[in-house]
Amino acid sequence: MLSIQGNDFVLNGEKFKIYSGAIHYFRTFPQQWADRLRKLKACGFNCVETYVAWNAHEPHKGEFCFDDLLDLVQFLRLAQEIGLYAIVRPGPYICAEWEFGGLPAWLLAEDDLRLRCNEPKYLAHVRDWYNELLGRLAPLQIHKGGNIIAMQVENEYGSYGNDHDYLRAVEQIMRDAGIELLLFTSDGWDSNMLSGGTLPHLLKTANFGSGANHGMKALRRLQTEGPLMCMEFWDGWFDHWGERHHVRPAKHFALSFQELLNTGASANVYMFHGGTNFGFWAGANQSGSHYQPTVTSYDYDALLTEWGDYTKKYHAARKILAKHRGITPEALPPVEKPRAYGKVRLTQSAALLENLESLSTPIQSVTPEYMEKFGQNTGLILYRHILHGDYSGWLHIDGLGDRAWVFVDGSYKGLLWRNTGGGVNLGKIPDGAQIDVLVEGLGRTNYGPDVPSAHKGARQIRIGNQLLYDWLVFPLPLEDLGGLAFKATADKAFTPRFYTGSFTATEKADTFVRLLENFTHGVVWVNGFNLGRYWDIGPQETLYLPAPLLQDENIITVLELEETPKKAEISLEAKPRLGSKWHGN
Repeated sequence: MLSIQGNDFVLNGEKFKIYSGAIHYFRTFPQQWADRLRKLKACGFNCVETYVAWNAHEPHKGEFCFDDLLDLVQFLRLAQEIGLYAIVRPGPYICAEWEFGGLPAWLLAEDDLRLRCNEPKYLAHVRDWYNELLGRLAPLQIHKGGNIIAMQVENEYGSYGNDHDYLRAVEQIMRDAGIELLLFTSDGWDSNMLSGGTLPHLLKTANFGSGANHGMKALRRLQTEGPLMCMEFWDGWFDHWGERHHVRPAKHFALSFQELLNTGASANVYMFHGGTNFGFWAGANQSGSHYQPTVTSYDYDALLTEWGDYTKKYHAARKILAKHRGITPEALPPVEKPRAYGKVRLTQSAALLENLESLSTPIQSVTPEYMEKFGQNTGLILYRHILHGDYSGWLHIDGLGDRAWVFVDGSYKGLLWRNTGGGVNLGKIPDGAQIDVLVEGLGRTNYGPDVPSAHKGARQIRIGNQLLYDWLVFPLPLEDLGGLAFKATADKAFTPRFYTGSFTATEKADTFVRLLENFTHGVVWVNGFNLGRYWDIGPQETLYLPAPLLQDENIITVLELEETPKKAEISLEAKPRLGSKWHGN
């Protein structure tokens, strides 16, 4: 078992350094895990690190999923077969630019529950989850024949709170579930973070992307003895919609990485391979009143690209690790090159408002309520009200999360966006008019003090100052599109609409979906799998479509929420566009 003697890690009776890279199993298809892990080992790393996304594994209370992209046990066993140790960071909160920081949305349905603190109801849910998860991971501990050498208690807790009783409770739950490994915490190097986010007896690690000498000194001031480790050495960064694409020069990364290794510390590079925020799993940040949703790609400008290609950073790290460890690097696994399948015409469409009954079971509610109250985690939600009387004026939404399209008797009236506020002028409203408010929930906040208030949908809807009551609510998680009634595309008037078409791929390869010449903002599915969101505000301009999703004959479906497309056509390209220029080396 991994242990600590003085300032060193010790494994199997010998001093040991951890050279780890982060790969999130839930952001990469299982058919690609072996490729990514082999490339990690060929780079000179001896360990893989991964978070565990609670909300993906337990989408509804007591309903657990551990198959397909969520087969964590298989991922870890595969890593062991390849010759890699593993570090697991089970949360329960993970941040990771992931929806709600990995916390299940159903927690928000309990009004008196408080997150990430020593609150009995919350800890009861954590215990239930950990008993399920850690019961599967306990046999994979290194002293039981597996490859897991360490686990983390919570995650960057000092960036959020200082409830040490809570940290002790999480640690005890882990121990009660059979985890006997070395436990650690990780925080930024700020003294407040390091003080608030750990316990005296736990190994403390630091997170940063440069300035290793400063970071290790800050860590040593709080932890005067024990091995030094950077648990997240950031080699790149993530992107928000409407902001620039982050690229960190390979030379800058190499100098900083070398500086870190020269301190004698162990290191985990975050990310080695970022992967993709498929579906609605991308998170968000909150800066004051400004909400910043994260893009679908989690390429992160990492050592390995979103599609598994080598970068200049990869080759720099491989050279540095070979010299530092005194090893001869393994041969590089081949790279499967993406290909272009050309243009695809979307020949049929289905208006969302005309297909509500096939997508949702409506719920009668006195008040609108957030989507979590209706047992919904992600997607869209539609609120319908029949307005009787003599009305005119502006419609407002309080507590909007996050974008809303307003219709009166099916006619589009305007868009509301939480970052701009305001209202929609409905003008003179006919007696008995049907008011539809379609709300899109983008990613829930995954970092900072606003995490507990990450509700989606609408808290209340009003005309002027008058609250509207008596609503028919249509939850739209969009998990099954099978009931849509498609017809030949013809109507040019704007309404949120699904478009669909087919393409052939007898030779399977990764490709990239480009929509933005014609489409504005929405979601893409291929063969029923949700690839994620697109948005013309950038920076991301294509969606990654992995080869494992492809069949000989494929169906692609696009939900356009913002405008009628210029042409119902997309293209499948061989190169990604993650910013304003081709991304690559």
